[in-house]
Amino acid sequence: MDIWKQRVTPADEVLHQELAGETVLLHLKTEHYFGLDPVGTRIWQVLGETGSAEAVVVRLLTEYDVDESRLRADVERLLGELIAGHLVKVEAVNASA
Repeated sequence: MDIWKQRVTPADEVLHQELAGETVLLHLKTEHYFGLDPVGTRIWQVLGETGSAEAVVVRLLTEYDVDESRLRADVERLLGELIAGHLVKVEAVNASA
């Protein structure tokens, strides 16, 4: 799955709560908890605003002193974990939209 060309958004069944710069996600059906550190929290926030992994990378490159290839790998790893936990949904982007 190519997350860079898909729309990635929080799943409807997921509640999230930010606590002291970190975020806890809870999938209501599976009761699976997932914790995000401050950088993971920022990825979650931008993903919620944009629905785009590519937009997350573009935004975070302006906010953090990080190599783009490292950031892409980290975003891809985190989104892979969120997808596996059914905490985000991935949808094809409509080219005509």
